[in-house]
Amino acid sequence: MTKRHQVLLMTVTLIICSFTLNAQKDFQQDTAYYETFPNKTTVRLYLSKKYVHLNFPSGGTAEDLEYKANPKLNLGAGITIKNISINLFNGFSFLNNKVDEKGKTKGFNFQVHLYPHKWAIDLLYVAPKGYHLEPKGLAGAPADKYYYREDLKTTFFGISAYQVPNKKRFSYRAALLQSEWQKKSAGSFIYGGEIHHGTVQGDSAIVPALLSHTYPQAGVNKINILSFGPGAGYAYTLVMAKHFFITGSMIINLDVNFVKEEATTTEKNTSLNPSEVFKVAAGYNGKKWNISANWTGSASSVQGSLTPDNYVFPAGNVRVVVARRFERHKHQS
Repeated sequence: MTKRHQVLLMTVTLIICSFTLNAQKDFQQDTAYYETFPNKTTVRLYLSKKYVHLNFPSGGTAEDLEYKANPKLNLGAGITIKNISINLFNGFSFLNNKVDEKGKTKGFNFQVHLYPHKWAIDLLYVAPKGYHLEPKGLAGAPADKYYYREDLKTTFFGISAYQVPNKKRFSYRAALLQSEWQKKSAGSFIYGGEIHHGTVQGDSAIVPALLSHTYPQAGVNKINILSFGPGAGYAYTLVMAKHFFITGSMIINLDVNFVKEEATTTEKNTSLNPSEVFKVAAGYNGKKWNISANWTGSASSVQGSLTPDNYVFPAGNVRVVVARRFERHKHQS
């Protein structure tokens, strides 16, 4: 990550954190629907795995070409005090015995998901390097090996912000941050927008030489993308027996996309395409314990100039969490 990107990330994060803290003042939810724990500290252990895919369309003559990053399975611990959450994690070797079989993915993956009661905000900076193709033996790789590109790298930076009108009865935090407890079923319409910028590039053509006759993007070694647009959707939590829950949230954005494909010449295209942001969670929640799994993700779809079909770039994070809430002792003067 460059110094410019680091400064930009820090500035945007500080602005958003300040906004979310101020957004909590003088807020009172409907306690019949969900409960907050202002005097408790939430401690969690979790397993998580992030993913990034790059899907290149063939134009209908073959299977789409899908590069996949190979991230590690991480073991993490975190703490939430009032409106601030901190998580630390590591991809321990005993959890990743066969991770190198598909080639190493290195780089930076920074994701912040904030849920002030009136908003759902996602900040993303993903910069992995090293992708492989599946199945084994594809694109000239040996039959027992995966085709691997150590030089192939991506950089995606973006922010999305959506308002949650039914904030007094519906809680994202209960499902995804384990810091609240949704006791009755409720949902909310969601609306807002997003803006993203990304690049995909390799030291040579992104499409493998043996497949160049099949894909119209043959020779392209860099793709630049700028996307922005409004979005709307719905989120709902179904609560059973007061403690067991299933949460689903889906937002569809209609984005204006500016795409530039670079090879020996440069091709540009502007298009209007949908993208999606989704969140899913399920598990047990109560006054003290939360045992759950959640999946947050997005999929951007953009059209280049070389094929009528779209590039698709899915990314996300899957977690399994065990969390416990503890009373904080009040200091007496």
